[in-house]
Amino acid sequence: MTHILAIDQGTTSSRAIIFDAQMRIVAVDQQEFTQHFPASGWVEHDPEDIWRTVVETCAGAMSKADLAASDIAAIGITNQRETTLVWDRATGQPIHNAIVWQDRRTSDTCQALKAAGHEPMVTAATGLLLDPYFSGTKVKWILDNVEGAQARAAAGELCFGTVDSYLIWRMTGGARHVTDATNAARTLLYDIHKGAWSAEICALLGVPVSMLPEVLDCAADFGVTDLLGGQTPILGVAGDQQAATVGNACFQPGMLKSTYGTGCFALLNTGAAPVASNNRLLTTIGYQLDGKPTYALEGSIFIAGAVVQWLRDGLQVIDSASETQAMAEAADPAQDVILVPAFTGLGAPYWDAECRGAVFGLARNTGPNEFARAALESVGYQTRDLLEAMQRDMGGDGEAVLRVDGGMTASDWTMQFLADILGAPVDRPQILETTALGAAWLAGMRAGLYPDQAGFAETWALERRFTPAMNAETRDAKYSNWKTAVAKTLTDS
Repeated sequence: MTHILAIDQGTTSSRAIIFDAQMRIVAVDQQEFTQHFPASGWVEHDPEDIWRTVVETCAGAMSKADLAASDIAAIGITNQRETTLVWDRATGQPIHNAIVWQDRRTSDTCQALKAAGHEPMVTAATGLLLDPYFSGTKVKWILDNVEGAQARAAAGELCFGTVDSYLIWRMTGGARHVTDATNAARTLLYDIHKGAWSAEICALLGVPVSMLPEVLDCAADFGVTDLLGGQTPILGVAGDQQAATVGNACFQPGMLKSTYGTGCFALLNTGAAPVASNNRLLTTIGYQLDGKPTYALEGSIFIAGAVVQWLRDGLQVIDSASETQAMAEAADPAQDVILVPAFTGLGAPYWDAECRGAVFGLARNTGPNEFARAALESVGYQTRDLLEAMQRDMGGDGEAVLRVDGGMTASDWTMQFLADILGAPVDRPQILETTALGAAWLAGMRAGLYPDQAGFAETWALERRFTPAMNAETRDAKYSNWKTAVAKTLTDS
């Protein structure tokens, strides 16, 4: 058994990636699936679409690699976090569509809980803020709005899980209802200091503790599946951003990574002790091994790669994401169009669930090129917001080196602008599939196929370092324009 299969179940697609004994990619299969928008600010997935695309991409990757189940030492899973599913414990049938992390339908619930004074208690236990982003209020919504759900939950008939839990339940035929510490830490229901579900928060939200999965380390025995045609153990699980932190070998306190997928998520390793944020960042679990959590500060941007999808599907000014680099290069340098992509509100450090996207600086000759440049630049501006907040929390302003991964990092133009607007180096690794690599390493390390942390860290390899080329005056002026635009977009402005 010389290979590891990583399942990367994301917001807009599912992928299966097979790694060999040297952690090299040998096969990839990917399928997009439908996004459902039943109301403004609401985002759902059909659970069967999630399951079907996982099954089919695993089969596709195995076929491309010409491997059998007997060749796979273990499976690792990484997943879109916070996305919420509730299903029947007996049949496995979901009682509602999955409510996606981007969904804002519980804004009023969160505001009511804040007004009642509950946020300090919730933040102290979970490291999170009362925001629709997290799973807890989504579970409450399902129980409150699906007929009979509350009674069934109270009777122990229903299970709640994030996508990893749902997949493992299906993969093991209902034998295991489990999750890992990183996914649990994003639910709004898990006390990251005690390492246990919070009975107080569960009671506050009306979520029976009996619905919740068992919480394990990121490298653990999650169950055995016949998904590949034999008996294959599932040995690694981490939420996508934590898996990317692991895949980027950010194992030392102070190391920083940012992943550019549908959203953008920056995580700063803070070591064995959690750091409470004074700048509206999240305190979370970066990874947990051997029962010991390593904590992180996280900044969450809801719209990163999704802004390019908007150019393609909404404005229909591009056919593929790869076109945006040439368009940005061709944009009129005399125009400074600012796009604030608050399509589903703004995340850290603003946490404004109600504001919506806006464009500033339009001229008569503004066209698709300027929109493309503004879309790519918005990702850099939002990342600077996060890094400045992190530096304030950590009490320093020393130069940080940012390790990046995710689909948008393939754009040299975007990465150069990121380095320019940060005024700091940006390191792009040789393996851009860092999220899947993190899940694969967790499973492979547990299986005895891959090296330990120190050995894995030595394998991290730089493909290119982007260094700042923009002068400080231009950088500060552009960022000032961004801050002005955001201030005009926020609902309390």
